[in-house]
Amino acid sequence: MGRMFGTDGVRGVANKELTVTLAMQLGQAGAYALTGGKGKKATIIVGCDTRISGDMLANALMAGICSVGADAVYVGVVPTPAVAYLTRLYHADAGVVISASHNPVQFNGIKFFDGNGYKLPDEVEDRIEELIRSNLAGVELPTGTEIGKITYRWDAGEDYISYAVQALPLDLSGLKIVLDCAEGASYYTSVQAMTRLGAQVIAIHNEPDGTNINDHCGSTHMEDLMARVVEQKADIGLAFDGDADRLLAVDENGHKVDGDQIMGIIGYHMKQQGTLKNDTIVATVMSNLGFFLMGEKQGIHMEQTKVGDRYVLERMKEIGANLGGEQSGHIILLDENTTGDGLLSALHLLQVLTDTGKPLSELAKIMEILPQALVNAKVPNEKKETFLQNEQIAQAIEKLEQKFAGQGRVLIRPSGTEPLVRVMIEGKDQQQIEQDARELAHLIEMTL
Repeated sequence: MGRMFGTDGVRGVANKELTVTLAMQLGQAGAYALTGGKGKKATIIVGCDTRISGDMLANALMAGICSVGADAVYVGVVPTPAVAYLTRLYHADAGVVISASHNPVQFNGIKFFDGNGYKLPDEVEDRIEELIRSNLAGVELPTGTEIGKITYRWDAGEDYISYAVQALPLDLSGLKIVLDCAEGASYYTSVQAMTRLGAQVIAIHNEPDGTNINDHCGSTHMEDLMARVVEQKADIGLAFDGDADRLLAVDENGHKVDGDQIMGIIGYHMKQQGTLKNDTIVATVMSNLGFFLMGEKQGIHMEQTKVGDRYVLERMKEIGANLGGEQSGHIILLDENTTGDGLLSALHLLQVLTDTGKPLSELAKIMEILPQALVNAKVPNEKKETFLQNEQIAQAIEKLEQKFAGQGRVLIRPSGTEPLVRVMIEGKDQQQIEQDARELAHLIEMTL
């Protein structure tokens, strides 16, 4: 049986893979593991995104929390980064978010934060999983007055909005902003925050009904936002995903601005302001080569990690960096929050617009995006980690690396969750790199 926790909590099809039974068990085991099982009356914050299965799973999870003697505080629909912040604000022992982020409505997920608002390390997740698989062996369930209770805080979203606008008290008057809320958790918080800062806000995909989250909208489907920015002659478009821990943008001409470009814009501005710690940005190996070349040109040191925002965060904490993230729009601004935060990322980007007076299209020129091709090779799961041991494949990769040396990049890596080897090539000629990537992927499939 595989590991229950993935890179971002436990995920699956709601009511089929992620069942109410599993949600209750995660509530029990999570509450017990995170509070040390010492009988301490712990408090755990619980929030969710807008998908229809959220109520079902939240109530099962909170029943589990209460059954081991901890209290649950339900804050309703709020962004994932809000739960990380509120856990600290309310001095809770842990926080839980019920969300499947950018995935379609049939999926849901459960992810934990510790009392400091950080995602859990592998060893704590393993402890939770161990407790579930052992049917809570050794855990004594309380009775009588020792059973936990649920309280409800409907002001939590307002607390998060207040924090965000105080953290970056901008004057956005004169700016016309189109917000794509992905029919998700940002439908209220992002609109309110930017309206209070004086912006003229045009919100789209902000009428969630439980079934439409991420449905051809948000940061994974930006066509509507691109068109609307041009139609409204807006200054900028901002796209969140379902749980609002990601941000992507659209410039005034309707062109997409990805996570690498946003980090480049914010990072360069922070460096000029003297607030970019160690003049360093932490990114993953999947960031565009143009991003790293920009760093060399601007005197910004670039740290690289494997794919996953949790690994970016770990490295940031290790080296004392305060900016990091992924091309997908997970951007961590560690001075203000402990996880990717779409709203704070948006406010930092808007700060650069207001401080410089430059349009986003000009700011985005800080880096040249090199053409990138990504092709997946389907391989047996047991062979995806050992593909480099095949001499024919190793020689083909070496040949490509020599071909693109100094003018591009070749990155071959196994998927963390699927029976795939991912072939990524960057270079000057889109047609050429796509052909080379397809040929190498075909070779890997035929050889393994």
